[in-house]
Amino acid sequence: MATNAPAGAAALAAWAMHLESERHASPHTLRAYLADVRELLAIAGGDPRAVRAETIRHWLRTLDGRLARTSIARKLAAVRAFFRFLVRMGYLAADPAASVGTPKTRRRLPAHLTLDEIDRLLAAPPAAGVAGLRDRAILEVLYSSGLRVSELVGLDWSDVDRDAGLLRVLGKGRKERVVPIGRPALDALDAYAAAAAAAGRPVVPGAVFRNRRGGRLTARSVARLLERYVAESAIVTRATPHALRHTFATHLLGAGADLRAIQELLGHTSLSTTQRYTHVDLRQLTDAYDRAHPRA
Repeated sequence: MATNAPAGAAALAAWAMHLESERHASPHTLRAYLADVRELLAIAGGDPRAVRAETIRHWLRTLDGRLARTSIARKLAAVRAFFRFLVRMGYLAADPAASVGTPKTRRRLPAHLTLDEIDRLLAAPPAAGVAGLRDRAILEVLYSSGLRVSELVGLDWSDVDRDAGLLRVLGKGRKERVVPIGRPALDALDAYAAAAAAAGRPVVPGAVFRNRRGGRLTARSVARLLERYVAESAIVTRATPHALRHTFATHLLGAGADLRAIQELLGHTSLSTTQRYTHVDLRQLTDAYDRAHPRA
């Protein structure tokens, strides 16, 4: 075992600096990862050099039954990343997490809305007033471009290219991509901007979606307003901002869009991630079979 491994606090500080400066981890991700690793290190007296594979397995057993398998898998991912970093930096000679298996999880498809439900949802916000038109624009943009809610609230007016029908988006890991935006969403943005100007709140450089005090809208605020409009639309599906992203991908796939194109639009690094977000229903599968199979 390497003798220059720093103690717990110093190791965590070095890893946190790496995550923030090189991996561009968000503050939320950074807090969660550090908390997960601290939880494990507490069992080993705070010293990463004292952690063995069995230490990690014991820790995972204590979590089983208290947390969902997906949460346990996330904690293990944080621990693996931490020890990989220590080995790569020469602080440890061997990775104690390398032989620890990931808990099996049952993948569940995120909820998505039907075309009828999405039409009712998009029509739910008031068609007048700054708040109502802002909310209409939010829903239109989410469905039109498949943005993550963090990407939506991070949009600035300078990111909107109306002539080209494109948005410049800053995604996970500060990766920039350009995505199309449809005419209804652009029209909704124009209506919102005009209403804001008429109310004495003209569009200025900076955030597209603002609260009543003029500050940038938060992801939590978007989730709350969506929850309200889902209830008003009598939609039984629990539609979160992420569900609109999944709806965007599902409707594109159902209409014949290529999975690789959807991957680019969603900003996924891996195609397998896109496959978890998209699916076709049984009717679409049987229709495709009937059209394509010579003995159907």
